[in-house]
Amino acid sequence: MELQLALDLVNIPEAKQVVAEVAEHIDIVEIGTPVVINEGLHAVKAIKEAFPHLRVLADLKIMDAGGYEVMKASEAGADIITVLGVSDDSTIKGAVAEARKQGKQVMVDMINVKDIEGRAQELDAFGVDYICVHSGYDHQAEGKNSFEELAAIKRVVKHAKTAVAGGIKLETLPEAIQAKPDLVIVGGGITGQSDKKSVAAKMNQLVKHA
Repeated sequence: MELQLALDLVNIPEAKQVVAEVAEHIDIVEIGTPVVINEGLHAVKAIKEAFPHLRVLADLKIMDAGGYEVMKASEAGADIITVLGVSDDSTIKGAVAEARKQGKQVMVDMINVKDIEGRAQELDAFGVDYICVHSGYDHQAEGKNSFEELAAIKRVVKHAKTAVAGGIKLETLPEAIQAKPDLVIVGGGITGQSDKKSVAAKMNQLVKHA
C-alpha cells in the first residue's frame, strides 16, 4: 500500500516547502487540480525537478482530448495523470494509449460515476492503471462514504490498482486501510496540520504495515 500527498491550495514555492517536509514519508506527490489551474503544468515540472525520486501525479481530471493532455503532462514530468470516469470511452482509451507510449500511468477518478461497478469493469478492460474512488469536496459535506464504492470496485477489477481519496485524516486512516486500497490519497489530513512531518510519518507507518 502506498501513500500519496495531494497538494491543492498552494503555489509552487509553498508546494516545494510542504513536499520537502514530508518527502521521506510519501510515495507520490499530487499536483491537485486547483494548483494546475492556478500555476499550469509548470507546477508539475517544478516538483519533479526538485524531487526526482518521488512520483508526481498531475490531477488534470481530463474530460476530453485524452491523448493530447496526457502527452503535455508527460512532457512536464508527470508519472501519473488523472482522467474522469464519466468521460467518453474514446477519451479514456486515447489517454491510456498515449500513457503507454510515454511510459506513464493513468488514474481514473470515479467522481460522479453513477454505476461504479459497471464502469470499473469497463475501465479495467481499457487497461487503466488505477481506479480511484473519490468523495469530492462537495460530496464530503454530504457525508458520502467512498469505502463501499471501493469494495464494489475491488470485486470486479482484475488488473487495475485501486485508490481512495477524499477527506482522509490520521483518525480515519485505519478505516481507509481496512478497505485495502493500493493507494491512499491524503490532502488536508497532512497539509492542514501544524506538524506535517510527524503526521505523514505516522500515516506512512500505518499504510506500510497494513
